[in-house]
Parts: sequence; structure tokens; C-alpha cells
Amino acid sequence: MSDENDYSATALGSQWISGGPAPVADVAPDRVDGSVLRFGPGVTAAAVAPFPVVAGPAAAAPARRRWGAGLRRYALAGAVLLAVLAYLLWQRYGPAVTVRDVVVSTDAAGPSCDATADVVAAVRTDGRAGTLTYRWIRSDGTRSERMTERVTRGQHEARLHLMWTFQGPGSYPARAELELLEPTRRTAAVEFTYHCPG
Repeated sequence: MSDENDYSATALGSQWISGGPAPVADVAPDRVDGSVLRFGPGVTAAAVAPFPVVAGPAAAAPARRRWGAGLRRYALAGAVLLAVLAYLLWQRYGPAVTVRDVVVSTDAAGPSCDATADVVAAVRTDGRAGTLTYRWIRSDGTRSERMTERVTRGQHEARLHLMWTFQGPGSYPARAELELLEPTRRTAAVEFTYHCPG
């Protein structure tokens, strides 16, 4: 049984070899995959494609929606991170500690023979965190190097010690002075007498 619409690869090949007309004329391709075109008998130009065709801009819309959802998901984490960084920067570079008062004291009786005087400077602050820079100056002509003391937030007083040792018999009127260099320049001193009978 033969039908004139039956497809024959052999017949099609022989037509191409002989140079005769193709057996199927003006038939639109039923599918396009890259550069490969597929033809078949009975396929018309009005045939429905076997898969939906989606335009370019419509396909990009879900990607934009996913990007927007991701942005909202990380917005809270980003806001928290920025708040923490702002707080750390404010602590480091924000308002510095303010010194309210400096008082230097020691035992009024002075040290005994071959003893050490403990001279204490009480530096009162406003309770902010910061660094105090200072040095001690003694009446014997010596002075310490620049020293620092770190105060924490909520600490309203820093106590700075000078240990001054005396030896031998005699009497010596002594003076110890604290020179505060930073955050503001201030000085405070105390006088006492070392006395050791010979």
C-alpha cells in the first residue's frame, strides 16, 4: 500500500542526486535548534511549536525579583553591621575623656630612714574612655619619661603612683609634681620631708 505523502529518505536522496525538484515544496520547519533545521511531510507553517517561546525581557523578570528578595534578606544584617562599626568608630574617635581634677598626695610625715615614699595622683574624669598621658617631675632634678594610663568608660578616677626611695641619714625637703600632658595640660604637686637622724 502506498500513499503519495509517504516519506522516503531514498527517494529524497535520489532526487537530490539527480538534481530534480524536491518531493516536498514550501514546507516550513517544525523546529529550530541552533542551526539545525528539521523538515517533515505534512508540517505546515501554522504548526504549533512543541515548546513555549518566551521573550527575552519576560525571562529576566524573575532574576530581578530574586535579586530584590536577596537585598531585603540582607538589609537587616547590613544595618546591624553599620551600627556596630559606627559605635566602634565613635568610641575610638568620638569625644575624648575630660579631666575634671588632679590631686597629688602622700604620707604627710614623709618616709622614714631608707624607705620609699608612695606619691599618688588622683585624676578625676567625666567617665568617658580615653588615654591619659603624663610624667612625674621630682625636686631632685629628675623627671620620668612620658607614660600613659588607659581609662575605661564609666571609670571616673585614675590613680597614678610615683615610688620615690630615700637612703642615708639627713633631712631632705622633697616635692613631687605630676604633669598631665593629654588630653589637657594640668599640673599638681605635693611637698613632704624625708628625715633620718644620723
